[in-house]
Amino acid sequence: MNNFSVDLTNCDKEPIHIPGKVQSHGFLIAVNKASYTISYVSENAETFVGNPVSTILDQPVSALNGSITQQDPDFNLEDVLRLGIIKKSFDAISPLPVEINNNPFYLIINQSESSWLLEFEPVTLQYDIQSSIGRSASSMLQGKSVPALLKAGAAEVKRLIEYDRVMIYKFLDDGHGEVVAEEKEEHLEPFFGLHYPASDIPKQARELYKLNLTRLIADVNTNDSPILTFQENTPLDLTNSSLRAVSPIHIQYLKNMGVHSSFSISLISNGELWGLIACHNYSPKFIDYKAREGSKLIGEILSSALEFRQGEEDSEILEGFKDAASVLTEHLSRDQYLVDALTGHSTTILDATQASGVAIIFENKLKTIGKTPEDKDIWELADWLKTNSDESIYYTHRLSEIFNPAKKYKQVGSGILSCSISKHPDEVMIWFKPEQITNVNWAGNPDKAAVPAADGMLQLSPRKSFEIWSQQVNNTSEKWLPEEVTSVLRIREIIVAHINKKANEIRLLNEKLQTAYEELDTFSYTISHDLRTPLTSIKTYAELMLKNKSIDENGNKMLSRILTGADKMNFLIKEILNLARVGRSEINFEMVNMTNLINEITGEVWTAYKADKSELILGQLPDIKGDRTMIAQVFTNLISNAVKYSSASQKPRIEINATENNSEIIYAVKDNGIGIDNRYYDRVFELFKRMDNVKEIEGTGVGLAIVKRIVERHSGRVWFESKLNGGSTFYVAFKNR
Repeated sequence: MNNFSVDLTNCDKEPIHIPGKVQSHGFLIAVNKASYTISYVSENAETFVGNPVSTILDQPVSALNGSITQQDPDFNLEDVLRLGIIKKSFDAISPLPVEINNNPFYLIINQSESSWLLEFEPVTLQYDIQSSIGRSASSMLQGKSVPALLKAGAAEVKRLIEYDRVMIYKFLDDGHGEVVAEEKEEHLEPFFGLHYPASDIPKQARELYKLNLTRLIADVNTNDSPILTFQENTPLDLTNSSLRAVSPIHIQYLKNMGVHSSFSISLISNGELWGLIACHNYSPKFIDYKAREGSKLIGEILSSALEFRQGEEDSEILEGFKDAASVLTEHLSRDQYLVDALTGHSTTILDATQASGVAIIFENKLKTIGKTPEDKDIWELADWLKTNSDESIYYTHRLSEIFNPAKKYKQVGSGILSCSISKHPDEVMIWFKPEQITNVNWAGNPDKAAVPAADGMLQLSPRKSFEIWSQQVNNTSEKWLPEEVTSVLRIREIIVAHINKKANEIRLLNEKLQTAYEELDTFSYTISHDLRTPLTSIKTYAELMLKNKSIDENGNKMLSRILTGADKMNFLIKEILNLARVGRSEINFEMVNMTNLINEITGEVWTAYKADKSELILGQLPDIKGDRTMIAQVFTNLISNAVKYSSASQKPRIEINATENNSEIIYAVKDNGIGIDNRYYDRVFELFKRMDNVKEIEGTGVGLAIVKRIVERHSGRVWFESKLNGGSTFYVAFKNR
């Protein structure tokens, strides 16, 4: 029936759903769904029924009515099958009490692909299973925590089926398992806390545990009964069978442990196989169908309670994370700076996980809380993350095995959870968990599960009663909980929304500012332009009146003041118009010959200010790219200021020089004049702002504002260095080509 040769090299591929045999404590008959004829029968059926197998095969199922009976004289196996078809399930029928040669049996009916599986097992139950289950459920559910619930569940299953050892075995993330609860006879050595490799329960076996919630091996030392059929090339699928024979690998495994009988109950949580209630007896032990169903019910109750209790515990953690997120949201809405909002209060982004430290990199600045690596190591890690992960979130509990430089700080950062907080790849949050050195106790060496036999094949090692083999695990942290990952993603959404909101607010402010800026330019230009006409009239009439001989000396003085005021006002209007034009004019970029331009400007300024005493020192004057008219205005204003404010010096000196690098050309205009008080540093480039020590010197407070606007329109920079009574140096930097 099954010619697949099984050894440890291929046990994970063993087709255990078609073993071609059944356990011999019961027998199986498979009935073809279309013809209602018997197409498969286990060889041991003859022992129970009394009829030779050859007289059963290929016969209608109704031929067994005389051998398999009930108290009802009209009992008919074919009618039972048709009733199941009508009800679309055999759950309400199984187990069906029948008699075979005056002995009580349960008939359990399941479906295969093209057959009905009729399995017959002896009845042995002698106690009230329903009331026992009720007591078990009540006792079990008193456990308020997951460990207490599991311990109570193991105790109740042991009380019900009276096996020597009942363990609850949990599957871990990598497939291997751990005994997390145990009830046993006193003389047995404990298995609690032991780990078993994933190969002990291969993947296909775990899949069957999800479909069949109970699994009994009554006696590992009895021979299984082959399934006979006339359909030699079509093995019978026993996926849903209770009597399905067990893999010889697993039988040998149990024998190595000294176990004679095994019973398991599946624990399902959120649709996945969470673990098993694994029961061992050190002598043969059969449990009839109703006892197994009662145990299955305990398993289902325990699964539901486990899911609920675990959900409660997870919810407590999750609620803590949600509370932290809510508080951080409030901080972000109130605080001016994002990093301060996330790190500067009693609740911080560290509270979003169970990590021991966190780092945030934002706007090229690093901030840490708690236990973290050195700053330089965090920057290095951030660079590695940027290169090696294109996801918004990345986490591992064994960083040093993936990123070798992390070994030097594994004590604080064996585990990381990183999350980007903007489109900029360098802006990131990284949580750290410390190394957790643990000893894992295995039931035997997991790396030595097989030894070569005489024929060269691998076979299961006895492992000497599965004596404890201890393994130290280094370079790992506690694993990141799904709730922690969810919490970090929630925090990320809050931060991204905050950044987007701020960016949108800034965009709106910029739009309003641009509009106001344009309106102010228009207003300044219009007002300044319109003021020139009445101002010209005032000046003209004042000049005419000065020519009037009848006006006395006092009148002439007043008219002279009017003319002086008109000239100052005209100069101010001219400056405001220049400022307005800077904002309104298009920039015509060209290469500007700075040597020629500086010579022209200095000639004009020296003439205008009668600066014959001033010494001019010219250094390197490299050409720059920009609008020649605007550049001329920048240097006219800077050089004029240098001449004006150094004129009181005994030996006025003005130096003009430039330095050049790959990105910028930086011009410096230096004087040895009256200087600027550092208290007024922020006011120098503001419109109409003049320092206290220059009020007696002609000026409007507009020139440097014009310089700043022109330089910024050229995407450049302007700044100065000065010392009161020690001169000033103004710098303007333009992009290099």
